[in-house]
Amino acid sequence: MTAAKNPSTGETAGKPFVISRVLNAPRELVWKAWTERDRLAQWFGPKGVTITTAKLDFRPGGTFHYCMKTPDGKDMWGKFTYRKITPPERLEWVNSFSDAAGGITRHPMAPKFPAQMLSIATLEDQGGKTKLSIHWSPLNATAEEVAFFNSMHSSMNQGWTGTFGQLEEYLAKTKA
Repeated sequence: MTAAKNPSTGETAGKPFVISRVLNAPRELVWKAWTERDRLAQWFGPKGVTITTAKLDFRPGGTFHYCMKTPDGKDMWGKFTYRKITPPERLEWVNSFSDAAGGITRHPMAPKFPAQMLSIATLEDQGGKTKLSIHWSPLNATAEEVAFFNSMHSSMNQGWTGTFGQLEEYLAKTKA
């Protein structure tokens, strides 16, 4: 059974996950960190993982296909499919776990997690700093997947907090 959807986005009804952080870096640099392959591969992902493969076709309809190596040596593939790009303030993409060929797969540790997430990143200039907000919602999900997603907000907060920490470390050592 599929949960109710927003007809314009495909976003599934439920409680969206939203997290924000003010970064000590100009918006243009934060934008580059999100939109350039070599920069993105240096910081993206949960704390403790490293990006070992990264292919970026940065345009609406293009993808970021990547492989993360976990601390225990396992490979985890992921994929962004970009929907809308509004430099330097907004990115919208569909996020999913993936296989090495780019096919959509289920979360390797949580099979009830939605297969696709509507992801929106907004970057707001704050006088030399940048407020980064992430908005995540299930996409084309079943009612069971939406309920599981809603139950995982605390875990997602931990994951994104670690990712934001890695981004902050990257920005602190990087120049435009």
